[in-house]
Amino acid sequence: MRCRDLEGLLVVSVEQAVAAPYLSSRLAEAGARVIKIERPEGDFARGYDGLVMGESAYFVWLNRGKESVCLDLRDAGAREVLAGMVARADVFIQNLAPGAIARLGFDPADLRARDPRLITVSISGYGDAGPLKHLKAYDLLVQAESGLSSITGTGDDMARVGISVCDIAAGVTAHQAVLQALYARAQTGQGRRIDVSLFHALSDWMNVPYLQFAYGGREAARSGLSHPTIAPYGAYAGGDGRPILLAVQNDREWRRFCTEVLGQPALADDPRFAGNAARVANRAALGDLIAAAFAPLDRDAIAARLEAAQIAYGRISSMADLASHPQNRMVEVMTPAGPVRMLAPAILIDGQPTDPGPVPALGQHTAAALAEFAGGQAG
Repeated sequence: MRCRDLEGLLVVSVEQAVAAPYLSSRLAEAGARVIKIERPEGDFARGYDGLVMGESAYFVWLNRGKESVCLDLRDAGAREVLAGMVARADVFIQNLAPGAIARLGFDPADLRARDPRLITVSISGYGDAGPLKHLKAYDLLVQAESGLSSITGTGDDMARVGISVCDIAAGVTAHQAVLQALYARAQTGQGRRIDVSLFHALSDWMNVPYLQFAYGGREAARSGLSHPTIAPYGAYAGGDGRPILLAVQNDREWRRFCTEVLGQPALADDPRFAGNAARVANRAALGDLIAAAFAPLDRDAIAARLEAAQIAYGRISSMADLASHPQNRMVEVMTPAGPVRMLAPAILIDGQPTDPGPVPALGQHTAAALAEFAGGQAG
């Protein structure tokens, strides 16, 4: 189904890469008209790879349902066209390098002074204040700066989170802020200025390890596929070498795990494992016992025992496993290269996934936009 909740709203987004396109893609999926302003050579995310029938996986994911308009904003005529768009927009989004949008004449404060109903969204690396406000920032750099890298990996080896988690965190945060602003505007008639940074979006998500350190003096250890504060909660392999993750959350589950999964009911009363704190302290010994019990079993047999005992588990899926996962929901998206079948958005509306709309070719809507919006005024 095509969601129409935001139909009638015009969103203009001077965007690139991941964070701002994530925000605008969700608004497009909700029915807003989203005009994506690209450089003449295109959003550089178009060139991240060519693995989706010649298209970039990032671009296909994040630009469905938008209009692509190419403008060289160094040119006064192009800025005039953008000004015409912004004059009619409900939401203006930008994630250019620090200071760039103001130098082009589109400072959010000036735009809102002219149109108090306008909602402006600026997405940056570190925000508009503080000693790092001038820095460019990319996802992996912010993973490091925010402390995420220090708690991700195994032992002495830090690791990158395998997706662009800082960009996505900023996009998700900006999306909720825009929806809140739209609701507030419906009550008050006033828009607002929204600023979101990759660093602050991700540092908010880092509050649990931060609070544990700041108030408890404990620095989280990199624990790979084991939970740092709960045991047993981690990856264990059976005799076929294929690992499975399991999670025991309380002593009631621990007793059931010992009896019904390990087949060792006496282990539930072993003082080394009496309570979660003791199990964490004796994690290595506990792991050895679990490994020995699982050695005669393959992964499917372990999963069957865990499910029967109502112990939470998850198979560690490869991309091949994910591609054929029985729980998947899929949507077909039209791209310039043809239809692409991809994992569906998470939301169901009245039991149906949303139709995300087609991915635009570079500059596909430029001519129409020039005809529609020429004649605006840049600041």
